[in-house]
Amino acid sequence: MYNIKNQIFQSMTKTQKSALCNFLRALVKKSPDVDIVKLFDDFVEDERYYFEINNPHFEFLENYLDEDDFRKEALMYLKECRKYYDYRKSQEPIIQAQKEFEKKKRAFLREVKMSHEEATKKQKYYYERLCKKYGIEQRELKSKLEARDEIDRILKEHERENLEIFDGN
Repeated sequence: MYNIKNQIFQSMTKTQKSALCNFLRALVKKSPDVDIVKLFDDFVEDERYYFEINNPHFEFLENYLDEDDFRKEALMYLKECRKYYDYRKSQEPIIQAQKEFEKKKRAFLREVKMSHEEATKKQKYYYERLCKKYGIEQRELKSKLEARDEIDRILKEHERENLEIFDGN
């Protein structure tokens, strides 16, 4: 797409070209099922309408709208944009799988880090209170990970018991 962008609309300034290309790319992205030629024709029709009411999006296009070169270059750019968005859509499952893998990797690395760090005072205090509450013998917690897992185990175990008692009544 960027290669094509350098070849088209040579008579426009950088700013004009950029504004037009961004607008055309947004049109393609917004309507992925519309034919490229129809998209271009609708764009030209809209621009003519805006010129008629003296409120154009792109004032500099007044001289270009009827030129064959403009039509050819715009259609070339629109087709390239369509290819780009179709490719991105086809890559979506791969990108999602990559994101999921990265998420799991970060969680794993977080756990590895926690396994090397000493349990916090809050974790130790909470663990002691849970052990007293449920009459469980305390053991030494060596890491944040161990403390987290032990607290989760106690809470789940006693939550299950509470639910069984609750369902029995």
